[in-house]
Amino acid sequence: MRIVFATNNLHKLDEIRHILGADIEVLSLSNIGCHEDIPETGQTLEENALQKARYIYENYHVSCFADDTGLEVDALDGRPGVYSARYAGGSGHDSEANMTKLLGELAENNNRKARFRTIIALLIKQDVCPCGCTSIKQEHLFEGIVEGEITRERSGAEGFGYDPIFRPDGYDKTFAELGNDIKNQISHRARATQKLAEFLLNNTTKR
Repeated sequence: MRIVFATNNLHKLDEIRHILGADIEVLSLSNIGCHEDIPETGQTLEENALQKARYIYENYHVSCFADDTGLEVDALDGRPGVYSARYAGGSGHDSEANMTKLLGELAENNNRKARFRTIIALLIKQDVCPCGCTSIKQEHLFEGIVEGEITRERSGAEGFGYDPIFRPDGYDKTFAELGNDIKNQISHRARATQKLAEFLLNNTTKR
């Protein structure tokens, strides 16, 4: 099966492709010639994921999925949440600046409990007419959550985003220390993607 992942983020593409395996060919936005800056103006992870997936479906008419991920910190009333990627401001995804701001806001607060949450929005193109001239779309949402805590300083060199300051429950290392093999088994994205994979393999035909 071939499907488009609405991203050009190489880290995310590598994670998704590794988790989905060889049965599903995952194309990036650049693979379909999409170089636009897809808007993310939703107030929730669900809204953003659906917005991105619908943009690709409506403009490129292909089955696709999009994700949005947020880091939710209890002591900050769930922030940065939907604004995680641009928490420090600006138009880019500045991971160092984002981590610096978050650690500064927590300061010496002993409540470090947090979670990563990923939402994947899947849009499947389903032919209605045998010749393919008419089709409808199916929409599905999948959620993955991993509980953990925010460390007091960065640790580890692998991963991306907030990985150097997030320690998942049950482990004594951050995502950036655990490495991709372990992270791809237990992460929020891995859990959401596993649900996506099970759905795709069980409910669609290879195309």
